[in-house]
Amino acid sequence: MTLFDESPCQLGEGPLWHPERQQFFWFDILGKRLLTHEQGQAKSWTFDDHVSAAGWIDREHLLIATEKALIHFNLTDGTRSHLCDLEEDNPNTRSNDGRADPFGGFWIGTMGFDAQKGMGSIYRFYQGELKRLYHDLSIPNAICFSPCKGYAYFTDSAIGKVMRVALDQQGWPKGEPVLFADLKAANLHPDGAVVDRKGNVWIAQWGYHRICAFRPDGTLLHEEYFPASQITCPAFGGPDLQTLYATSASVGLSEEDLAKEPEAGKCFYVSTAYKGQREHQIKL
Repeated sequence: MTLFDESPCQLGEGPLWHPERQQFFWFDILGKRLLTHEQGQAKSWTFDDHVSAAGWIDREHLLIATEKALIHFNLTDGTRSHLCDLEEDNPNTRSNDGRADPFGGFWIGTMGFDAQKGMGSIYRFYQGELKRLYHDLSIPNAICFSPCKGYAYFTDSAIGKVMRVALDQQGWPKGEPVLFADLKAANLHPDGAVVDRKGNVWIAQWGYHRICAFRPDGTLLHEEYFPASQITCPAFGGPDLQTLYATSASVGLSEEDLAKEPEAGKCFYVSTAYKGQREHQIKL
């Protein structure tokens, strides 16, 4: 395990490896920042609202989920333009976990600022239109997609069950979600997730210092441990897509906790024997 960045986040999230730029990005949701390293130097952008997740549109532009909207963001000059509203009429919610799908769409979850029960939803932005897929969730997380393009995964972290749902030929869910992995049974808390090239699902476990990989049949394959307990989300990157990145959070930890866990909120990476998928491109 190697420390990628020294600056701690309150709530690190949304790791993204941009395949055309060969560059890693991540967010501090509560700090309202997008972070990266560019030419060996740390770089960040600050926003007026909370920002949580992104997908790449082309070499120079990202789609970013802010607190109340999806926006078009220019990495060269930092300019932003509005794509669509996201629960703009609800002052109690913000965006959370999100990821581009294999069909050029973007899935994004929302949740209450205080993780209020049943206040969250999952939406899909596709061909310029935002549609709600699931509601009555509390902390939507683990949005990711199988390499065969046939399945999406997600969880409500408050419940602890990672679900899988079949996708049709345009990437819309068909049928009801089914249980993929029950982490609640072991008193574990799934957070963000990503799927590797062989279909293994890598799930961050909040409070347990680790990311666990599950085979496509839901059985445990591999574990990676980190010096921060609140690991939030994984992403594969690097030139060979065999580097596993992990974001973490410091929010909610006491001074005593932080003294024992000085790396809390920082971003890490580790080389693996596993290969990730190229992050999907968003088609506007």
